[in-house]
Amino acid sequence: MTFPTLNLSVIAPQVVLVVAALVILIADLVIAEKRILGWASLVAVLGALAAVFWSQAAFLRQSAAPAFQTMALADGLGLFASAAVLIAAALAILLAVERVADFTPRAGAYYSLILLATAGMTAMTTASDFMMIFIALEILSLALYILVGFNRKEMRSGEAALKYFLLGAFASGFFLYGIALIYAATGTTNLNDMTMRLLMMSMSLPFAPLLPVGVGLLLVGFGFKVALVPFHMWTPDVYQGAPTPVTAFMSVGTKTAAFAALIRVLVSLASSDRPWLIALAALAVLTMTLGNLAALRQTSLKRMLAYSSIAHAGYLLTGLAAGNQTGAQGALYYLLAYTFMNLGAFAVLLAIQRREENDVAGERMIGLASRQPLLAVLMAVFMFSLAGIPPLAGFFGKLYVFSGAVDAGLAWLAIVGVLNSAIGAYYYLRVTVSMFMTEPAGQPVESPKIAWPVWATVVIAAVGTVLLGLWQWPWLQTITNAVGMLALR
Repeated sequence: MTFPTLNLSVIAPQVVLVVAALVILIADLVIAEKRILGWASLVAVLGALAAVFWSQAAFLRQSAAPAFQTMALADGLGLFASAAVLIAAALAILLAVERVADFTPRAGAYYSLILLATAGMTAMTTASDFMMIFIALEILSLALYILVGFNRKEMRSGEAALKYFLLGAFASGFFLYGIALIYAATGTTNLNDMTMRLLMMSMSLPFAPLLPVGVGLLLVGFGFKVALVPFHMWTPDVYQGAPTPVTAFMSVGTKTAAFAALIRVLVSLASSDRPWLIALAALAVLTMTLGNLAALRQTSLKRMLAYSSIAHAGYLLTGLAAGNQTGAQGALYYLLAYTFMNLGAFAVLLAIQRREENDVAGERMIGLASRQPLLAVLMAVFMFSLAGIPPLAGFFGKLYVFSGAVDAGLAWLAIVGVLNSAIGAYYYLRVTVSMFMTEPAGQPVESPKIAWPVWATVVIAAVGTVLLGLWQWPWLQTITNAVGMLALR
């Protein structure tokens, strides 16, 4: 009997995360001090990040990206997106260390689910087969369904979890049907094999007409995960009902994993006719426009950031609709920038959120500069970056994705994006004005004492937001190499 050679370095981050999740579940039974479990989870995420760098070193030593059979590929795209997901997970765990007891006594289960969701996200970024993408998608989805409903004291949390689960189940069905039709059209679920077959037999595939239908159904599944219009209905309720650390994590981690997988899928289909690029452009316009217009009317800051997240999904989709290297590079840079600036904004909300609360009203920000001047300054950094004001990371993220659209002859799409950015700037700057230029009408509501892990999360996110804007060369070089390996035409 001949056993296959398994390159475990490709899946080393997932192995670290899954083993750590199991160990923490067992340790939860015997350890009374639950904060230890949080720190152990953080160590596990950092260990997985070290495994990513180990895989990167193996990638650089070889002429081709190391693979785990034909299911996973540790190339530049997967390793970059995995690192972004792990950074988000580390910051989310740091954010929750002092506040997880506010909404659940089951800290061990909470941290284990965070680790399992992270394992699914990282597996999705490196998956090179539709079966692997689907399994990774279900792993991260099942963990997030439970995490959203983890606050048993809050009725909205249970309602949000049920909505997320039901709509997610429908979206998974569309996703799986899309995979089935693509398999019928190409005869394979492996992305590399699919590329070769489309290059060699694009005119002789007997079921080729099924391909665009399958891709359309696949986009429905991806659209649900990244909150594209009209698959966005769950987003504001889930973001508002979920515990704030969970919202912070899923708002950036899920987008990074899903967009990385979508980039890989679109590259594998690049040798065929691509009518779906027009569909992506139309979805981008609808998504950014509805997200920004709906955010204007929100009084809940979590709902405002939820609609903001929808709008940013539209900006990201602009880069993918371009179908060129510039757009893909811009999307990856945007994902990294969005990880820091959006997670930082949610960290500020958690800092001013009282322990018995699960949301923050807009009027709570009034006069924050007089009560917490440093926190107000850092929140302003996140708001300016999300609005796309230079020289912060958000400005360059939008610049790069819009440049990709212009290079592809979609100048009209870039113009729509710029106009939507102007609309979005209004509600971001409204928060900043209320912090610095408005005084509360009555007695100001005092914020709770901010624990140092929450401060650390806010500061790290702010440093990342500023650093990505001012010092771009190493990140852009890594992204350029990653996209270049994908051979986008």
